Amino acid sequence: MTTALVLGATGFIGGHIALAALERGWSVRGLRRVPGAIGHVGSVPLEWVVGDLDRPVGLVAAFEGVQLVFHAAGYYPQDSRPVPAQVAGAVRQTRSVVDACLRSGVRRLVYTSSLSTIGPVSPGAARLADERDTYLPGSLPRSAYYESKYAMESEILRAASSELEVVVVNPTAVFGPGDIHLAFGRVLLWAARGWAVAWLPVEVNIVDVRDVAQAQVRAAEVGRSGQRYILGGTNLPMREALGLAAQIAGVRPPRVGLSLGLVDRLATLLSHVPGLAQASGHLQAIRAWQGYDCRKGREELGLGARSVEETLRDSLAWFADNGYLEVRRDH
Repeated sequence: MTTALVLGATGFIGGHIALAALERGWSVRGLRRVPGAIGHVGSVPLEWVVGDLDRPVGLVAAFEGVQLVFHAAGYYPQDSRPVPAQVAGAVRQTRSVVDACLRSGVRRLVYTSSLSTIGPVSPGAARLADERDTYLPGSLPRSAYYESKYAMESEILRAASSELEVVVVNPTAVFGPGDIHLAFGRVLLWAARGWAVAWLPVEVNIVDVRDVAQAQVRAAEVGRSGQRYILGGTNLPMREALGLAAQIAGVRPPRVGLSLGLVDRLATLLSHVPGLAQASGHLQAIRAWQGYDCRKGREELGLGARSVEETLRDSLAWFADNGYLEVRRDH
């Protein structure tokens, strides 16, 4: 029987990967930093092991006897250290995972990267962004997130070899039940509470976390080593996405459109405020939001695509059932 290790099993995407792997009939081991933490997976038959990706020595036991690793616990910049220092830390952590795989004889690694590593389409190109497009390091110098995600994905792809097969997946904006750490769910909650009064003239791609997890299992089975796959669903304007969330929740939709020029000015202002460089980086990155061509994931990994309405409705129902949100039950 295949034994799979899920790094990040207590998280949103990682928890769903663990559930999908169990459904596939595999033996599943979940890594957690905090003893007793179970995320959103509940009491499923997961073998829990305690470990920290920043402490490589303690990872040996977690990787022993494993044929397949899902890495859904990539470093997420959250502090005010300079961007180069955060990128260096992200790379060290990634190397620790690769080294643990090689030492333990793991044959295949599926790495959950980010939509941020898919760069913009060349000006004038009559197509959506796809796996050929790559983020240009240094193009968003105040964004530790973009710089770190690019550095980690590059480190993973360099590790692809005859000893370790590596597949990279790039989920877009992921929604669905189980978002305990409020990844993109924080924006959804704002809209559902009627607090999202404005939108930006950008396009977003929304995908269901359950579809992402199933595609990751398929990536483990048939994904091509050294390749990356965009795991996305539906492209739509931000205004439409926020409006649909508000409609489902029975609240007033956003009413004001903001210009990207205003966002640029705010990002520049925040960059000069101590401790707010990361917020500035996120605002700066909004111009990089775009639609995506997800055909490669659909054709090679069988990526499903639930409707945006189903995904948002199930997300809000989960938030309501778990005390994050009060909703009108007649909607």
